Formats: sequence, C-alpha cells, structure tokens
Amino acid sequence: MGSTGSVGRSTLDVVSQCDNISVFALSAYRNSELLLSQCLQYEPQYAVLVDPEQHQHFKRLLAESGCKTEFLDTEDALELIAAHEHVDVVMAAIVGAAGLASGLAAVSAGKRLLLANKESLIMSGKLLIDAAKQNNADIIPIDSEHNAIFQCLAETRSGLSVTNGPFVDKLVLTASGGPFLNTSKEGLAKVTPEQACAHPKWSMGQKISVDSATLMNKGLELIEASFLFDLPGAAIDIVVHPQSIVHSMVYYRDGSVLAQLANPDMRVPIAYGLAFPDRMASGAQVLDLTRQPALEFSEPDVDRFPCINLGRAALEAGGTAPAVLNAANEIAVAAFLSNRLEFQQIPAMIEAVLSKTPCEPAASLDIIRGADSAARIAANKLI
Repeated sequence: MGSTGSVGRSTLDVVSQCDNISVFALSAYRNSELLLSQCLQYEPQYAVLVDPEQHQHFKRLLAESGCKTEFLDTEDALELIAAHEHVDVVMAAIVGAAGLASGLAAVSAGKRLLLANKESLIMSGKLLIDAAKQNNADIIPIDSEHNAIFQCLAETRSGLSVTNGPFVDKLVLTASGGPFLNTSKEGLAKVTPEQACAHPKWSMGQKISVDSATLMNKGLELIEASFLFDLPGAAIDIVVHPQSIVHSMVYYRDGSVLAQLANPDMRVPIAYGLAFPDRMASGAQVLDLTRQPALEFSEPDVDRFPCINLGRAALEAGGTAPAVLNAANEIAVAAFLSNRLEFQQIPAMIEAVLSKTPCEPAASLDIIRGADSAARIAANKLI
C-alpha cells in the first residue's frame, strides 16, 4: 500500500534482495508511470491506482506495455487486496488518514500488518489493536522509533503485557530535531516549504518532512507508542538526538536501558518486519561507530515546537481527539505546502481546531470518520 512513496520504494528494494518473497499487489495514489514500472519489474497479480483521474491513462499504459497485471478500479480495491486470501503480509505505507480502511481490512483478515502509516493507528486507536487481537493478526511498527522499541521489548514477543509485571519503566522516542533544531523563533517565522522539506538525515515525502520540521511527528508518535505498547503518555518521553543513530530506547525497572542503533535507513526496520522473527539482509550500510561524530541528546524545546504538547493533550483527552489532531495537522501541512499558511501558524491552527471540535468515544469507524471530517471542515474554515 503506497508502493511509489519513499517507504514503498524502500520496501521493494528490500524485497528484490530476497528470493522467498513475492509481490502480490501494489497500490499508489496517482504516480501511474512509476506504478507501471514497478508492475513490469515485480509482476504483481493486481495493481490499484486511487486517483480516478489517472485510471484511463494507467489502463492504456498497462495495455501498451503488455503487462499481465490486472488493474482494480473499484471503490473498495485497497481493502480487497489487503484482505486477499493469497496475501500474508501488508506494508501499510499510505500517508495519512487515507490508509485507515485498508489497514483495518488487513488485520481483520488476520494478516501481518507492517505499519508505516502511523496516522491510521492514531485515528483508530484501540479499534485497530482490538481487531488485530480478535483475528490473531500481527502489527509490526515500521516507523524507525517504534520498530526500535519493538526490537528492544522481548516481553511483547513472549505474549507478556508490557505494563503487567516488573518490566518497563518508560519508553524514550528519539527525535532528530528536524532542519530547524537550532533556529530561533524569529527565524521560524520565515520558513519556506522548501526549507521544511530539506531534512538533514532522512529522505521522506513532503508531509512527513514538514511533520519532522514542526516536531508534530513526535506528537503523533507519542500517541502511536501509547496504543502499540499499552503505556500511558506519562511513561513515554522524547529526547532530541540529531545524529539519528539511536532510534529509541526502553528503560527497564531494574535500571537497564536497551537501545536499537543503525544508520538512518528505512530499509533496516522494513527488513526486520518482513523477516520477523528472523532477520534478513536490508541493503543498508553497516553502522561504524568509530567513524560517527559524538552522539548528542537533549530535551526538546516545546516553546519553539509546541506540537509535541498538542500530541500529549490529544492522547490525554482520548476518544476522537487524536483523530481530530491528525486531521487538523494534515490540512495545516497541506496549506503550508501551498503557501496558504505560515510555518508557525501550523500548531496554532491545530490547537484551535482541537478546542472547537467536540471529543467523543472512538467506538466505531463511522464515529472516527465523522470526527475526522468535522476537524477538516473546521481547519479549512480557519485557514
């Protein structure tokens, strides 16, 4: 899901190095040329292109190429391939709320879900987790931070609860700090979309690059970690680590701290998720600590980057508040990228939407979608 994005392309790169993994289906939003190229190389049975404006163009490309891949253009095409009986593993790499339904379909069908789409879990929370439990589906996080924690938490793989028993004291998510780690408040007022998308360590899409620049990615990751590992927000800290070598840490109650280290390359967590519980080659460069600069750690500046606290507030409010936070952020980031909103207005707008949108228990997908829609309407009105 999302094969033409940065995580999707990295996943296919890892798959191409492995003999016992075949690609059953690929989906993209509108990049028809790259999707065709991937279909020709990996020969999936099905391809899905979400943007209806691209359907006829893609059908023509498929026909002219002689590719045998079948194009699915039904409204539920993403859910169909995610839940298909021939699928074992689903890489959920669609950005934003658009990935929720297919992720839910995958776990409801008992698939292993490699979750690179944090927004779907943030929106649905216990709904996705409970569906996975009820259908014996595995959820393996692919975000480097949550994947690091998963690797350090042997207890989760032994069927033991993280919070029951003398195990975990707290989780620590590391943050690169983004491109504006040392930029003053005055400097942040002049930030352009091009500057915000120029991440110093990771190669990512525009939306997640802006989230990294505002540190909203950490506010969202707080919520994701709480749901994934069944821990309250008070047991999850954030530490700025500009070198992006230590991807996250688990503090145990006996004083031990376990961390996962690797070069900043998404192929590492992707390979871990594909091979789990074994390991496989990822193609990433091996980490050599003797050639690394000194590793630095500091507390985040929540005055300059208030989005972290917005994430904490939404987690504490519970219910549909995380879905509202996510929707408002998606609209704000899109407005910033199209020069309709200034960089420093992003957190202010999100906070205003949170305060204006009623919060209720996230008891069903319809309720979650309703909160998402209401937040988007409110955000667009504010813009």
